[in-house]
Amino acid sequence: MKYNLYTTSEKAWDAMLETIQQARKSIYIEMYIFSNDTFQSHDFISALKQKADEGVRVVIIADAFGSESLKKEVSHEIEKSKIEFIFFSHWLRHIHRKILIVDEKIAFIGGVNIKKSFIHWDDLQLKVNGLIVKRILRSFAYTYAMSGGTNPKILKRRENKFSGRVKNLLIDHWPIRNINTLKKHYIEKINDAEKSIQIVTPYFTPPRWLISLLDNASRRGVKIEILIPAESDLPIVDRLNYNYINKLNALGIDFYLNNKMNHAKLLIIDGKEGLIGSQNIDPLSFELNTEAGIFFKEKKLLDELSVIIEGWKNNSIKFEAGKYKMKLVDYVILVARKIFWPIL
Repeated sequence: MKYNLYTTSEKAWDAMLETIQQARKSIYIEMYIFSNDTFQSHDFISALKQKADEGVRVVIIADAFGSESLKKEVSHEIEKSKIEFIFFSHWLRHIHRKILIVDEKIAFIGGVNIKKSFIHWDDLQLKVNGLIVKRILRSFAYTYAMSGGTNPKILKRRENKFSGRVKNLLIDHWPIRNINTLKKHYIEKINDAEKSIQIVTPYFTPPRWLISLLDNASRRGVKIEILIPAESDLPIVDRLNYNYINKLNALGIDFYLNNKMNHAKLLIIDGKEGLIGSQNIDPLSFELNTEAGIFFKEKKLLDELSVIIEGWKNNSIKFEAGKYKMKLVDYVILVARKIFWPIL
């Protein structure tokens, strides 16, 4: 797999815009949060409109909830342009993927959304080319069809056939279609772990089955490290994060609290295989939302990520048991969680 790896939103946006500007035939975007407030530094909307005017086929699928600000501000203007713009709207499920495909040859995939306040966040985004792009294109075509798209050239991409290896490189998660590949992947890989498990996630509210897997891995001597931001962009979720951290730390799991917002979503098993994608460690990603990620075993990429993780750990504080004290708001949030997610 040929790739480039980007470790902040800003670096990923730079590369995404550069690739968009080089497009000759098509640009497909699937995004959970797509805002127009990045225009001063990264003017995606203008670049996409210009490409559409040049005759490039431009399609944007944005989640109606995550991209609500775009829907209010500029969606009508975009719809009047030559861009095909679709909002996916469901009262509970969301398109949580972050995908860009250019000329059906280059794809970006990972955790990077587009919104001004995210520009300095740590994150992970892969730029890939080769056969894996065709696999990502097929996945996009399914989203396009599910969202109401009608262009036959895109819909036909669902018929693409792949070898087993290429097919398995993309972790496609479609609860809407009863395809829970992400959950199956985590179960298989954590059960197979022999030495180490490393997880990076901004939000850590694991379902019971995942807690059991991590507990079992810890009991058989697997070293488990989980990196999360000390303070995320969602203060209420922080309270849940710390509640789970406090409990799982007692199981022998080490937690590192980063002093900067880290939105990356990463799983590495035994330093030999990994997954970069859009998934958080929460019930929404595993049970409701549509997600996507890249599974890989490339030593060069794993070595690169090892250096990145060590850098993040050096800018973190290791969680110490007993330092977190429950507050009244924690109990209120936990009760609410039990009401909405009684199986957790």
